Amino acid sequence: MLKQYMLVLVASGLIAIAAPFATAQSSPTPNDQPSPSAQNDGGRHHGPPDPAERTRELTEHLKLTSDQQTKVREALDSEHSQMENLHQDTSLSQQDRRSKMMEIRKNTDDQIRGLLDSDQQQKWDKMQANREHWMQNHHGGPPNSGQQNPPPQQ
Repeated sequence: MLKQYMLVLVASGLIAIAAPFATAQSSPTPNDQPSPSAQNDGGRHHGPPDPAERTRELTEHLKLTSDQQTKVREALDSEHSQMENLHQDTSLSQQDRRSKMMEIRKNTDDQIRGLLDSDQQQKWDKMQANREHWMQNHHGGPPNSGQQNPPPQQ
């Protein structure tokens, strides 16, 4: 009888100790939630970033006027919508989908560049060059992207 009593007491104690930990893992508090930008930086985010966030970033980097902000936001909203539609289109091959995504992105980039003054265009061009450089270094870049592979070490 004493053995059973001790066993029940130990089991109850373990449950009492473990319950708060299990609850904490299953229901994160608002402070535990990552910010939207932290969620996007996880490396698994695909597609264009949130148009409002992207407009804010471009406004900060390029010092956009309020008129430019409105037009840039419209262009980014359109891009986002087109990308969503493309993502849902299962009739295209992976290569065709990627090609269309790149075309949509290029059209949006050209549209935004056309809204900028000459100083902003210079900053924009530098941002685009940095993006291309980052893409090549972090995603392997397009095959035969003009960079020669070093000869194999022997």
